[in-house]
Amino acid sequence: MRVSFHGQSCVKVQTKQHTILIDPFISGNPKSDLDPHAQEPDVILLTHGHNDHVGDTISIAKRTNCLVVAPNELAVYLESRGLNTHPMHIGGAHQFDFGKVKFTPAFHGSMFEDEDGNKIYGGMPGGILFYAEGKTIYHAGDTALFSDLKLIGDQNDIDLAFLPIGDNFTMGPDDALIAADWVKAKRTVPMHYNTFPLIEQDGEAFSQHVKTGEGIELKPGEEVNI
Repeated sequence: MRVSFHGQSCVKVQTKQHTILIDPFISGNPKSDLDPHAQEPDVILLTHGHNDHVGDTISIAKRTNCLVVAPNELAVYLESRGLNTHPMHIGGAHQFDFGKVKFTPAFHGSMFEDEDGNKIYGGMPGGILFYAEGKTIYHAGDTALFSDLKLIGDQNDIDLAFLPIGDNFTMGPDDALIAADWVKAKRTVPMHYNTFPLIEQDGEAFSQHVKTGEGIELKPGEEVNI
């Protein structure tokens, strides 16, 4: 399984048979290396309804008719826009043909503005546990540090975790280091930083200070095999 990082919180997972995009914020993302018109995912997974996570979901999904898996309220809205959606909610899991998805808590918000200027409530934000080919990926979404991260680490043998470090809107590096200890992933990748001045952080320094497992800074476009 190949897993690549594409700026902010956008992650691409390529299994033997499927391509999964998580939080495809591409257009307007100064750190993205992707061309939104060239993306052909089988599935898009969304953690919550902020514009820097929903991103190019509507245009990509309309063009490709891929499945969009999202928190219930966000999925209902996207279905009203003609997308093929599967609604889920915090604590719920579902086995798909491309892998198993479970939504975890994330302490954050969820509202975005559509192209008509409408403010859309996206329901509760979440993190995502993705299980496929005997591996487990944890994408924490946008979250503060909270103690149930310990439970996520205790209940799962996580091969690769993506944790936000940008501060201001999410946990910063110090809290994310505590989260990395609690999640206990074999490898931890920082995300949600350096996209804008307000969330500038040193991803390499964070990665070097990860004590549980290995910290890895991935530049946009870089990938790891798990």
